[in-house]
Amino acid sequence: MGKTELLELIALAKSKNQKSQTRLINSFWIDVFSFVMKKVQDENVADEITVSVFSKVLAKLDLYDPNFQFKTWILTIAQNSVIDYWRKKSRGNEDSTDNFDDYKNQFARSPEELLISEEDQKQIHSIIESLDSNYRDIIRLRFFEEKSIKEIAEELQLTVANTKVRIMRAKKVLSELLKTNEFDD
Repeated sequence: MGKTELLELIALAKSKNQKSQTRLINSFWIDVFSFVMKKVQDENVADEITVSVFSKVLAKLDLYDPNFQFKTWILTIAQNSVIDYWRKKSRGNEDSTDNFDDYKNQFARSPEELLISEEDQKQIHSIIESLDSNYRDIIRLRFFEEKSIKEIAEELQLTVANTKVRIMRAKKVLSELLKTNEFDD
């Protein structure tokens, strides 16, 4: 793809043109996934990070400077996402006793606090149920049934790339809906 064609595609993707966003993602998916895979050595983690990278790319397209290579810009976002992943993972290992403390604290919660938590869960489920059926199915398969992207693609008769894009969009829509609904802790 030539630079002019790429810049036109980026402009259309900035204006929320879904076909252009999908084409942009598909054009760079293999580059980003391969880059991430070399760093994390786990296909599922690489998939998750790559989906996250493209979510960030689409959210920050207006920050892209056309004087620089687009691929380099995306791979920089990927590199930072990998660094964040390793930081969280190392923090998770350091804080493994904190998880036990959280588990113990579950038993110290009052019945009212536990009830509020259940109400939050019901509200989240009702928000998910209000989503478009495509997004609802994707969220159900990915996060409740914990199916792989490949399994979801086969079940919904989609390409793997299209499935990844739908997961990313569903997560974004759900995130925005959850932000508009307040949850008390």
